[in-house]
Amino acid sequence: MGENRENYIDEIVQKILSDYDGDKNIDAFNIYNKPDKDEVRDILFKLIRIVYPGYFKERAYKIYNLKNSLAVTIEDIYYHLHRQIELALETGKNKTALNDEEKKNKSDEICNVFFERLPAIREIIETDLLATFDGDPAAGSFEEIILAYPGLMAITVYRLAHELYKLNVPIIPRLMTEYAHSETGIDIHPGATIGKYFFIDHGTGIVVGETSIIGKNVKIYQGVTIGALSTRGGQKLSGKKRHPTIEDNVTIYAGASILGGETVIGENSVIGGNTFITSSVPANTRVSMKNPEMEYRTYENKVKKEEITQSEEWYYII
Repeated sequence: MGENRENYIDEIVQKILSDYDGDKNIDAFNIYNKPDKDEVRDILFKLIRIVYPGYFKERAYKIYNLKNSLAVTIEDIYYHLHRQIELALETGKNKTALNDEEKKNKSDEICNVFFERLPAIREIIETDLLATFDGDPAAGSFEEIILAYPGLMAITVYRLAHELYKLNVPIIPRLMTEYAHSETGIDIHPGATIGKYFFIDHGTGIVVGETSIIGKNVKIYQGVTIGALSTRGGQKLSGKKRHPTIEDNVTIYAGASILGGETVIGENSVIGGNTFITSSVPANTRVSMKNPEMEYRTYENKVKKEEITQSEEWYYII
């Protein structure tokens, strides 16, 4: 019986191994010519330490001089990001045939621009921090927001990934934002364009699509979707504007869905909770659902109905 089992297992193993001789896209035997998901995540952790110096410690060694430690970290990020970008340049639907020297030079160029942009990225993230503190009365301090708020963390990762996206780096920006998505429940595509003073409250379930354009001083609450009206066209829609434009000073409350590449939410507008919008909204407009009706049933099966009245704060915030 034992010998038969071993023979059976051997047959199964050989059958699976022979399946690898086909031409499937899920097969990639050269594990050294693709970006490393774990290494990209490690790079992201270190970038966050650069963005917020003194907030996230390096556990591997003791720190006596923070600036010296950060200098070492920046060099380490540069080295590893450079290599991951070289590998990423071999992938993607718009990849071009580059030799090793050309890939190295291209990665040099991308890394140099990215690191030169880091002070400007930090300046924008500072505005996001200020918007979060100003917009949330529950925020006890800047420290609390930086260390505990998933919204700011998701925005921070997006800001870093977006710069690499603009430099046409394949895969790596998406790996970064999808890691933030898994950690925070907030899904911001690195291709989205988002202005300063961006505030996410609570955040769970928020989706912001690739071609979304979001202006300055925009507030978004949990469960909001800024998405495409339809993706049935598949790859034919690639590169086309599929997601809405949200102009400056707009507030979007929990559960709202705003869909379509031609949809524009005008500046200073307020979008109420659980609304479903597929066409443009003029500036200075308030959009809300019609008052729902509550129904109560007693044990005697008597029904009492009560209309929910909404005050000025009718947006279902928590």
